[in-house]
Amino acid sequence: MADALALALALVVLAATLGVAVARPPYLSEALAACGGAILLVIVGAVGLSAAGAAVRDLGPTVGFLAAMLLIAEGCRREGLFDAVGAVMARGAGASPRRLLAFAFVIAAAVTAVLSLDATIVLLTPVVFATAARMCTHAKPHVYACAHLANSASLLLPVSNLTNLLAFHAIKLSFTRFAALMVLPTIAAVGVEWVAFRHFFAVDLQRPRKAGTRPARPELPRFAVAVLALTLAGFALSSVVGIQPVWFAAAGAGAITVPALIRRAATPLELVRGTEPGFLTFVLGLGVIVQAASGNGLDTAVRAVLPTSGSLPDLLAIAGLSAILANLVNNLPATLMLVPVTAAAGTGPVLATLIGVNVGPNLTYVGSLATLLWRRVLHTEDTDVELGEFLRLGALTVPAGLVAATVLLWLALQA
Repeated sequence: MADALALALALVVLAATLGVAVARPPYLSEALAACGGAILLVIVGAVGLSAAGAAVRDLGPTVGFLAAMLLIAEGCRREGLFDAVGAVMARGAGASPRRLLAFAFVIAAAVTAVLSLDATIVLLTPVVFATAARMCTHAKPHVYACAHLANSASLLLPVSNLTNLLAFHAIKLSFTRFAALMVLPTIAAVGVEWVAFRHFFAVDLQRPRKAGTRPARPELPRFAVAVLALTLAGFALSSVVGIQPVWFAAAGAGAITVPALIRRAATPLELVRGTEPGFLTFVLGLGVIVQAASGNGLDTAVRAVLPTSGSLPDLLAIAGLSAILANLVNNLPATLMLVPVTAAAGTGPVLATLIGVNVGPNLTYVGSLATLLWRRVLHTEDTDVELGEFLRLGALTVPAGLVAATVLLWLALQA
């Protein structure tokens, strides 16, 4: 098949797969769409079987890491950590929706950084709904905070986001060095979100409410907190002891799931469901589709337009272009396309790419896998999103967040 035709077909399949993920038709899952599209591209010769297999193998360790982190997050939910977090929010907020928003920001940022953005979306968002209902206040600002911070706060650690894991494996940085470089950009991005949210939801945050019930003083589950702390410490020490972070993630997942199996608090089927197998399959299928597009000329086009130096103007351009691409084709395909190009240029361009694909996707529904998951959670809560409102909030936060985070990244690289 001619390269131009193969590229066009791969892009059509990519668009169709993302369309299914956004529309969520009852008769077709995004996992089936991605796998079907990948198989079609192999059959017609748009991507070779060996290249497709290589794409799956390359993504395999990263997807395995994500599965382990999802198991840890599910274990924390089972142990009662997220219920305790909801009680902390409700008690700390008192009678103030603004204080509830502040707690939602802090907790969503922490959960995203430590347990990954998927935990924030799938596990924390329902807790925020319940907490807002308990306080008899409007849930919208706090639920939107979960979606935005699942993206913006995921800059901090390699484990916070699938895109970070892909980039982390492509550059020679230790876990702690990655975190040190990204801490200021994360603070900048979250700070921009805070200022924008206070302005955008000013009316909702001032609405009078009925008196809600004050929850009892929460008791944090010590076992879950200990597993989390030890797993995070293992990540920090991974480069020192020469052990890949994935093994610490697997150990943490085992530590929190094996006792649950022994005391029959969870079944093997429930654990499998906790890893979101459909979502992981979707990621693997998407990787093959992106490989088909990249191998037929898209990577060449990306190299032609993407700056590759570490100067501030170039880093700003990389972040901006990465954000645009993420909002067009989703942040995971964008990362798979961009990281191989920017990795050859050094640490700064790769981290600027992450700013673009993590902060930028708050602009559109399709921009982030986290946003797609978030809309699914809202659907289960019988809630929907106003497209115009979503776009206006994104326009208020994304450009300023990109600039602020990239400038502070550049300053961190100069130190």
